[in-house]
Amino acid sequence: MGLAELYQKLTAEQRDFQFGRVGADPLTEGFPRKRVVHAGIDGTPVSPAEAQGIWHELMSRPPTGEPTQTAYIHIPFCKTKCLYCAFFQNGTDQLVEDAYVDRLVQDMERESASPRLKDGHIHSVFIGGGTPTSLSPANAKRLLATIRTCLPLANDYELTLEGRIHDLVPEKMDVWMAGGVNRMSLGVQSFDTKVRRQVGRLDDKETVLKNLKALEAYNQCVTVIDLIYGLPGQDHEIWKEDLDCLIASGVDGADLYQLNVFDNSDLSKRIAAGALPPAATTKEQAKMFAFARDYLNKRRFRRLSAAHWSQTNRERSLYNTLAKRGVTMFPFGSGAGGHLDGYSTMLYRTIDTYSQAVERHEKPFMALVKQSEVQPLVNCTLEQLEQGYFNVDALVAADGRLTDLKWLYDLWQDQGFVSFNGVLYELTEAGEFWQVNLAQTTVECINYLIKGEETMSLQGVAAQDGDETKSVSEKVLKIITAMKKAKSAGGGPTPEAMAMMTEAMKMLTPEELQEVMKNMGK
Repeated sequence: MGLAELYQKLTAEQRDFQFGRVGADPLTEGFPRKRVVHAGIDGTPVSPAEAQGIWHELMSRPPTGEPTQTAYIHIPFCKTKCLYCAFFQNGTDQLVEDAYVDRLVQDMERESASPRLKDGHIHSVFIGGGTPTSLSPANAKRLLATIRTCLPLANDYELTLEGRIHDLVPEKMDVWMAGGVNRMSLGVQSFDTKVRRQVGRLDDKETVLKNLKALEAYNQCVTVIDLIYGLPGQDHEIWKEDLDCLIASGVDGADLYQLNVFDNSDLSKRIAAGALPPAATTKEQAKMFAFARDYLNKRRFRRLSAAHWSQTNRERSLYNTLAKRGVTMFPFGSGAGGHLDGYSTMLYRTIDTYSQAVERHEKPFMALVKQSEVQPLVNCTLEQLEQGYFNVDALVAADGRLTDLKWLYDLWQDQGFVSFNGVLYELTEAGEFWQVNLAQTTVECINYLIKGEETMSLQGVAAQDGDETKSVSEKVLKIITAMKKAKSAGGGPTPEAMAMMTEAMKMLTPEELQEVMKNMGK
């Protein structure tokens, strides 16, 4: 059965959700709701009894295939929790931080002797979190020295340190610049003082601009900021002022992200209690996106990917681009994720469990998953759509069973999401806004055409539209059940529990994932 036949057999609700609405305004009403999962296909969990051995074997081999590689290092500490954030793990504690960096350095030093790492090149390192800039100067110095010693950095490497404006003080910036950081990614979110503070940001507008100028005065790194559209109290006028401040700040680039309000999050509760004004609906956010897109295009910002813009030629956004391509990513630190030679993994999010595994000289992962046979096609799809286009011929050349994807993209051309230029499909303004939806459906259609599996799910959605599904609590409950089975197994999760966990995690939103991860590894 082809995609057209599959489309006909779906309910009207499923058609709208997966393929988009017919006859609606594509920008503001193209889909009933934004899909808030990252597009991808799950693989097969490796038996815990075999996982460490497989990882050791992978790391013992010299690198082959794609030579471009990345490393992700996770720092799981934040001084405060922002109301909109779904990824808060731990508050700051100097003794805990010191011990954590000890274990992080230990893991990196052990892996550095492996042929798979030492015999290749690392082109991009991303230190994410959490709030990596919260590290003390001494610990930041230790970590950066370890990166230079243990990771085989390419000559043109990009080393990004993620953080917040509040940490831009001389004693820290001196260490970062001396330690080889050449890209700073900072969570401004909004320049407006009231909007910032009501969602948990510390500094006022004047401090934000002053600290950015202090960082830029070093002239040693690319400076990129994150802005969020749709925040409570952030109307169109304030959003325009945010963009004006972006220009005035002189930063090298910016990431523009849509706010998603997750059910039962701190932000959702504050809005429901009347303590904060409502966040913008998805329809309103679509208009804010379109305004920003036009605003930046007119000022000759260069589009690097779906959410990333560059104001100067110094900004490459290399890590973000390579991550979408699915290149090798070596993971380090509690909560880090990565993939290597057909396997994916996530490291323990509980610091104690992570540290204990490192002390046992193990790779501290919660699970090792063998990627699906279609993952290379998925990676190709995600990379293309992240860059604003889709080339059906490239996918068909890799697997002839995917010719029906032309039907899908012709449908989306009729609906206003893409435009065929004679060679490939380019995303329209509406397609760029709904890019995650297009990516997820494309991945699901690839899985269907190759494996005959229907993987579409009406998963939980952003609460700013006042909509939710019954599956949210069921999914989380399914994960917790799997975790209890793993705990009762004693010595490691059973293959049955791992299979349950993998299945249940297919469609988790970030907020649901955070709820689950609180109990992971205990």
